[in-house]
Amino acid sequence: MFHWLEQRPFFFAVMLFLTVAFAGFVEAIPDFAKASQPVVGKKPFTVLQLAGKQVYIKDSCNACHSQLIRPFKAETDRYGMYSLSGEYAYDRPFVWGSKRTGPDLHRVGNYRTTEWHENHMMDPAAVVPGSIMPKYPHMFTNLADIATAYANANTQKAVFGVPYDKKGMPKLGTWKEAKAQALADAKKIASEMKNQQVKDMVAAGKIPEIVALIAYLNSLK
Repeated sequence: MFHWLEQRPFFFAVMLFLTVAFAGFVEAIPDFAKASQPVVGKKPFTVLQLAGKQVYIKDSCNACHSQLIRPFKAETDRYGMYSLSGEYAYDRPFVWGSKRTGPDLHRVGNYRTTEWHENHMMDPAAVVPGSIMPKYPHMFTNLADIATAYANANTQKAVFGVPYDKKGMPKLGTWKEAKAQALADAKKIASEMKNQQVKDMVAAGKIPEIVALIAYLNSLK
């Protein structure tokens, strides 16, 4: 059979294509099955956390920080347990990053506090001497886009089946309910901060980007 195919390039190409296509199908089809998509110790992001992720991407934090700890001793000694695929089950889009100018942030919520993030974003070099990270004072006055974050969460629920509103999972509800919950979450973050301007804004029902970003960073564990 093989010699017959060697003498007939067209049929050889067709057989090769069918073989590769079948192998690819066998590899890909399990990815569409729920059982092949394990979730490891994660819940979907809240609306406030999603708003913070939007800030993280908008200001290109993922250009200098990765969110992927590799299974090497040097990495696990510094950053903690190596990353597992199931930890990204609700991370759309993922923000692994392609390089590290700064440290990996996959588990930053385990070892940095709200107040540390507040000071670091206002003046990185004051917290980490020699840091080349730019300052982000605009985050303390710009407002987080809660409406887009709510729309994002609803899209993920409808399209990808992310289990919002299920028992033990973050609640979306109506836009009015989601906005109220985001503000309640923001007040908890602001209560741990020192910046009085931020505290006053949150008390007035406004959510600065820095509060949303910190909510997101604190969720990375």
